[in-house]
Formats: sequence, C-alpha cells, structure tokens
Amino acid sequence: MTRPDPHITLLPGAPLRLARCHEAEGPGATGFALALAAMLDGPLLWIAQSWTPEQLNPVGISRYIDPARLLLVTPKDQDDALAVAEDALRAGAVRLVIVEVTKPLSLLAGRRLQLAAEAGRTTALCLIPEGAGSNAADTRWHCAPVFDPADSTHARWEIIKNKKGTLAAFTVHWDEQTRRISLVSPPGQ
Repeated sequence: MTRPDPHITLLPGAPLRLARCHEAEGPGATGFALALAAMLDGPLLWIAQSWTPEQLNPVGISRYIDPARLLLVTPKDQDDALAVAEDALRAGAVRLVIVEVTKPLSLLAGRRLQLAAEAGRTTALCLIPEGAGSNAADTRWHCAPVFDPADSTHARWEIIKNKKGTLAAFTVHWDEQTRRISLVSPPGQ
C-alpha cells in the first residue's frame, strides 16, 4: 500500500505536493508565490537575480507574510540562481525556495531542481517567463489579475500543467486579515 504524498490544499480540488518543484508564470506569479509562502510556516528563501529591475519590497510583502521570515539572495545571473536554489533545496533548512528565472528552464535544470527538492524535502517554486517552464515541474500555474472595479484583489489562477491531477482554473481573492486565499464564485452564484 502506498502512502499519499504530503501536500497542502492550496485551493479546493488543487492539492500541491510538498517536496516537489512547481512553476508559476504570468503577471500575478509573485502574488501566487507570496500566497504559497503564507500557507507554509518557517523561513523561506527567495532568489532573484541582482540585475532585474523589480525587487521585493518588505512593506509590500507584509500583506502576505512577516518579512522577517524572508531570506533574500541576489546572484548575478540565472546559472548562479539555479545553483543557489539547488543547494538550498538539498539542504532542507527552509520550507520553501522561490527562484525567479528570466530564461527558459532546460529539462536538465528542471530535473536537478526536482531531485534536490525531493532529497531535501523542501518545496520549490520557479517564477518563470510565460511559456519558459521545464517538463520536470510537478505543476505549472498561470496567474493573472482580474479586473473588478469593486475589488482589486481578485486573480485568476489556472493549472496549465499537472503531473498527478487535472487541470483547472480558479478566480481567487487574497484575504489580508486571515492571510489566506479564498475562492470567488462566478457572478450570479
């Protein structure tokens, strides 16, 4: 008898296996990463290349997590970012490693991250440019904001790759008070 993989229920019907490598793309990918970080306790490592113009703002992320939990690393390029991510995943000292990449991930790079995540029992999330993921990823999510004049916190998260489950799309809302994601019903329901 096999035991189910440890997972968190990110959304109803969308479990996310822990100790695996996942990917998020789209203009809402950073929000997805922060929501995932809010669901896991303990320190997290965020790896962003030093030359990228967009950097994390502690005041901005405080809506999601305590900035004191964040360890930020800014390597000079993608090769160094992936090497840091692999070492951190394999070490297992943090619950979540988030790595921003700017170029497509090769199958080899994705597989190395997957193996390191499994070895260290640490979850990885790669923030990738659209269409630049690796076949080795367990899941891939496309995340985008939803225009709603009544509430600017709505987003659409869509599972576009899933090795162990089905594909689905969700309209979600970030609740700053509870620091949790909730589903938003379609209009009229």
